[in-house]
Amino acid sequence: MPLYSRALCWFRRDLRLRDHAALYHALKQSASVHCVFVFDTDILDKLVGKQDRRLEFIWHSLRELQENLLRQGSTLRILVGKARQEIPRLAHELDVQAVFCNHDYEPDAMERDAGVEAALAQSEITFHHYKDQVIFEQSEILTGAGHPYSVFTPYKNAWLKKLDDSYLRAYPTEKYFSTLAPDSAAFLPDLETFGFAPANSKKSLPTGESGAEQLFGNFLKRMAQYREARDYPAENGGSCLSTHLRFGTISIRRLASHAYYAGGTGAQTWLNELIWREFYQMLLHHHPRLAHGQTFKPQFNTIAFPNDKEKYLAWCEARTGFPLIDAAMRQLNQTGYMHNRLRMVTASFLVKDLHIDWRWGERYFAQQLLDFDLASNNGGWQWAASTGCDAQPWFRIFNPITQSEKFDAQGKFIRCHVPELSHCPDKWIHAPWLMPTVEQQRCGVVIGQNYPNPVVDHALARIQTLALYKDANRHQITY
Repeated sequence: MPLYSRALCWFRRDLRLRDHAALYHALKQSASVHCVFVFDTDILDKLVGKQDRRLEFIWHSLRELQENLLRQGSTLRILVGKARQEIPRLAHELDVQAVFCNHDYEPDAMERDAGVEAALAQSEITFHHYKDQVIFEQSEILTGAGHPYSVFTPYKNAWLKKLDDSYLRAYPTEKYFSTLAPDSAAFLPDLETFGFAPANSKKSLPTGESGAEQLFGNFLKRMAQYREARDYPAENGGSCLSTHLRFGTISIRRLASHAYYAGGTGAQTWLNELIWREFYQMLLHHHPRLAHGQTFKPQFNTIAFPNDKEKYLAWCEARTGFPLIDAAMRQLNQTGYMHNRLRMVTASFLVKDLHIDWRWGERYFAQQLLDFDLASNNGGWQWAASTGCDAQPWFRIFNPITQSEKFDAQGKFIRCHVPELSHCPDKWIHAPWLMPTVEQQRCGVVIGQNYPNPVVDHALARIQTLALYKDANRHQITY
């Protein structure tokens, strides 16, 4: 006999029907399960601007999810309002005995869920929540002394040692679809309904479960070459699944299982990237101060960055005069995506060439990235700024010119995103300001006119960076 006659499954960062932990448990434990998603105005009201790529991705993914539920004779109820109010209200309206959802680990989300659970408890409605977006969460991977790891490689080794089939097994939700509540009402408000407009990105990403499957199927054909191809932004070397992982249109268990059992250096390297994602999630759980602008290494918490606003704007607007940096920033601004190596290079450039506080860059990426994830974004920025755990050593500084020469040798990526340099010879495309005037005129690239002069001298900036960090390192403090 089912434990509950009626239940509600609340979708959030898990916009799929297959291999869905909360939905599986709701269907197994209940005679009838309703499904809901809330466009949470507590989140929407904080968004900058009225065009948001993430919101558009969610909208299209919800449309597919709703269509998939309609095929099962059910539907996805879609609400607009404060989730901490809408979920208890709907639970009362439907007279359910339990609400099911998956864990969301960000601080604001955890506070929201605690409020929802308390409100439901007043009406004796049970609140169930499950691990779904990671293989290992919070304190599941600890040192032998019971402490959280602060270095990636030992964490990875412990992660792999603990892994077995039980952690990778899919939840067979499709076996219990008959438990979905009969419902044919399908309402999906337009973005304009709550004050937003389509983002009109230059390059769109396939959305929903079908989009995730399309991308994953394509990547499986290339996974063996991932280790060699992933660092070259002009090549199709990555999986392009980060956004789908962020919004849960594909299961982490499905991805990790393929990577773990495929074998080979390509699959192993990709699995390492999936483990990095969980490493950053674990760090945020054990060090919540990271979500509030604090550095992991306290001695670097108050580095005296000059924070020249004009240089910051030049970085944001892709007019630094360094072609690889500008190409990467244009890719971000136009598509909401940036190649992983270029995230490291552009972050290093902002902090260690332009001497801008890493928190400024973290905020900008949070606004622009389609796959924005608080833990990964913070972890990546603190790695590049040398302020985080297991970070790039502060005395190692990316040279934007040599990075360009090594990873975009023929300038294919640069020419794609900075077309004014399309006729620039390979010899000069990485540092076009060094090009003789005659050559500039010949190829139609006059530095200072149709492409900017570099905003900084890398060699001098490096010396200043070393002085900033050396001074901060003298004043070590502990929390």
